[in-house]
Amino acid sequence: MTTLEGIVLSERTVGEQDKFIDVLTKEKGLIEIAVKGARKINGKSSSATQLFAYSKFCYDVRKEKLHLNSVEPIHIFYGLRNSLTALSLASYFADILRFSTASLTDSGNVLRLFLNTLHFLEKGLRSEAILKSIFELRLMAETGFMPDVVCCRDCGVFEPQELYFSFKDYGFRCAECNLSGDIDAYRLTVTELTAIRHIVLADFNRLFNFRVPENSLYRLASFSELYLLSQLERNFYTLDFYKSLNGK
Repeated sequence: MTTLEGIVLSERTVGEQDKFIDVLTKEKGLIEIAVKGARKINGKSSSATQLFAYSKFCYDVRKEKLHLNSVEPIHIFYGLRNSLTALSLASYFADILRFSTASLTDSGNVLRLFLNTLHFLEKGLRSEAILKSIFELRLMAETGFMPDVVCCRDCGVFEPQELYFSFKDYGFRCAECNLSGDIDAYRLTVTELTAIRHIVLADFNRLFNFRVPENSLYRLASFSELYLLSQLERNFYTLDFYKSLNGK
């Protein structure tokens, strides 16, 4: 038998009593575990296999499938259920993870990112908008899709007051160098560039320790979403639902 800690990203009912759960773990990435008699399980064991439960799973392998033997809850993130927007945002994050981590074997940083983001989301310690940007951009950085935010691609300037990010070559150019360039490039200010640099480069201990002025938050949120969707080349219905709740 194998014992691993992980967080449940989705659950699917099979028949009247059983279910499958997708679990993100540090050591083995995303795994699928069969839970026999899920509806008969009571108390802590039942809550430990539900959506967003961070638990210690003990399982064995039978016919190349993982079967749950026992489970112990570590943290259930019950507080997410107090807000429909927080719950729907967490569901969007889980959908992204299921799509982007299927081939990862070492998911330690990604798991830490998700757990930390859910902690701030559950406790209401940061706005949903900034947590969404942090998760989207840092996840891309951790999975090999970090944007090029070092300097202007053409002239090398480090902090232009106005810049344009190109979704064609995934780098930025200052306003002067972009005059006859990519007309579809996304306009940013140095404030938003500084925030993006922090998100993709900062140590985890400092990742959530920054602020963005209100007038820059919308552009940062819009950019991070566009960047993730362009890299993954797909949309998520959970994102559409979350945005509908916010009237967007």
